[in-house]
Amino acid sequence: MIQDLLDDAELRMDQGIEHMVGEFGTVRTGRANPQILHRIQVDYYGTKTPLQQLATFSVPEPRLLVIQPFDKGSMGDIEKAILESDLGLSPSNDGQIIRLAFPALTEERRKELIKVVRHQAEEGRIAVRHVRQNTKKHMEDLHGEISDDDITRGEKLLQELTDRHTNRIDELLSEKEKELLEV
Repeated sequence: MIQDLLDDAELRMDQGIEHMVGEFGTVRTGRANPQILHRIQVDYYGTKTPLQQLATFSVPEPRLLVIQPFDKGSMGDIEKAILESDLGLSPSNDGQIIRLAFPALTEERRKELIKVVRHQAEEGRIAVRHVRQNTKKHMEDLHGEISDDDITRGEKLLQELTDRHTNRIDELLSEKEKELLEV
């Protein structure tokens, strides 16, 4: 029973970290990264459609992202969606492909983005702690069914699991901060 709770907790903590990594990917670092476009919805023939379903992406240079739409008629809609997004990028369309040039980040913008990723990391830590609290509560609910020693052992293992995931979040945050500070 305890092991099932721990396995479930680990799975949910892993999902929390995956979500945080996805959020990190949407933060513009001054480098071309196709993941930054995953949130963009394009008004395609009256239907909001994810951009990745309408085009392929490539990164020919570190600061250039190329979008190749499957349907050339959707280029205007894709450009409009990018301009309306909060990415601060200006698309350039040559009739075949759309180019997105990523300007170098200013020092001030880097500091703002570091605050954003720190906030996202804190949300990841909160999610991990929330899973820990719920799992601990479920363990305590088993009080009559299993021994106190088993519950204590389970809580100790749960804390180790929480610490491991929190450390992983700190490592990922450190990597992202380094990436943001890179000129």
